[in-house]
Amino acid sequence: MAYRSFRHFLERLEQAGELTRVADPVDTSLLITEWADREMKSPGGGKALLFEQPVVDGKISKFPVAINTMGSRKRISMALGRESIGEIAQEIQLILKAKPPTDLREGWSLLKQGIHLLHARPKSVREAACQEAVHNVESGTGPADDLSLRDLPILKCWPNDGGRFITLPNVHTRDPETGARNVGVYRMQVFDERTTAMHWQVHKVGARHGKRYYERNERMPVAVTLGGDPALSFAATAPLPDGLDEILFAGFLRRKSIEMVQCKTIDLEVPADVDFVLEGYVQPGEMRPEGPFGDHTGYYTAVEDYPVFHLTTVTHRRDAVYPTTIVGIPPMEDFYIGDAVVRIFLPVFKMNFPELVDMTLPAEGVFHNLVFVSIRKQYPYQAFKVMHGLWGMGQMMFSKYIVVVDEDCDVHNTSEVLFRLCANTDPERDTTVIKNPSDSLDHAPSEQNVGSHMGFDATRKLPGENYHRQWPELLKMTDEAKALVDKLRNKAR
Repeated sequence: MAYRSFRHFLERLEQAGELTRVADPVDTSLLITEWADREMKSPGGGKALLFEQPVVDGKISKFPVAINTMGSRKRISMALGRESIGEIAQEIQLILKAKPPTDLREGWSLLKQGIHLLHARPKSVREAACQEAVHNVESGTGPADDLSLRDLPILKCWPNDGGRFITLPNVHTRDPETGARNVGVYRMQVFDERTTAMHWQVHKVGARHGKRYYERNERMPVAVTLGGDPALSFAATAPLPDGLDEILFAGFLRRKSIEMVQCKTIDLEVPADVDFVLEGYVQPGEMRPEGPFGDHTGYYTAVEDYPVFHLTTVTHRRDAVYPTTIVGIPPMEDFYIGDAVVRIFLPVFKMNFPELVDMTLPAEGVFHNLVFVSIRKQYPYQAFKVMHGLWGMGQMMFSKYIVVVDEDCDVHNTSEVLFRLCANTDPERDTTVIKNPSDSLDHAPSEQNVGSHMGFDATRKLPGENYHRQWPELLKMTDEAKALVDKLRNKAR
């Protein structure tokens, strides 16, 4: 289903018993983080939280704060309007089966065409809820002339953070040459009431768009949206290939095309149902130190220079809710988002790797640091073939460790995977180390953005894999014995 607004989504969460309201004033500096962190680490991801009276610099903000709204498998499914994430994976699988592609590029193209056929392209509208209130920050005109970034309930997440950070922004940019749109999630450190950092890393599409504006020596228009249908935020975090529009993908997820409205002061369109729109620009060549920031790695990322975003206009719904998240030592809300991404795009991976059975990114790997893959092994060194193939696919290039196991191993059971890793590998024979691009936020490599990755073949060994003994049989009880004991145990109760 498509949500009319972010509040509509929160109402559905509350009806399902998935939302806790906090009526007391709670400070946006550290306290909301501590509360949310405890909730995220509760069994199953706890509940979504709605802080009705967030405190900013000693004053209660008029905008509530919502956090952990997608921090469980149930809530991420609700956010995308499904009973389970598996439904979306099945839809993608049907698209790919309609005309089986011959390679990965053709597969992505087919997926793009299929999504386009299922849902019309975004629709343009002239009036939008996200522009019910308009504040020109530069001239100080609007229904509340003093509204600025200082008035939004933006969190200071961790004690040594360099300031307050917008952590769930959908950043809209456009290629000045092709006109192609991109929506990405890049954190934004607030410098003052009108400027922030724009933390798009060198590998991101936003940075590529910025580079083209810099080369043309042109001011880059940027729009930042907050809230709206949660499908928008999910699509912005998904590692989509070039050419697959995030707005189009969000329409596919919600089964309804996105209505778009022209910004008030810049030449960009944004979704009409979002809660806030921050209109502004990035000036070519202007950089400023950003950080530290308590990141998804579980450590503070260092201070580095990043582009500066200049805010010109704020528009918002009259009943706007400020959406946010926190990152840090897992498990956190981002684990459930990443887990959903892998499950949704598993049919695309299987299209390129027909031997692939299942794949997961366990919470301990903070997204792409650790990948577990199960395969139907048929020939020697097939596990290494899968590893190298994955390292060549988009953001999978950041995967620091890949462990490949046999099809009878449940990759979602970390204990079982570690058992196979320890039992089935000889370190010298069954590992490989490569050089590859690394996550900009990874502090471990000696040089930023470049590091080593390691693969482990934890599958059974076949002739030709330098194993000269008979591979032993895994312990397994008979089905008959299991059934008999089930009956005896039930009777004993």
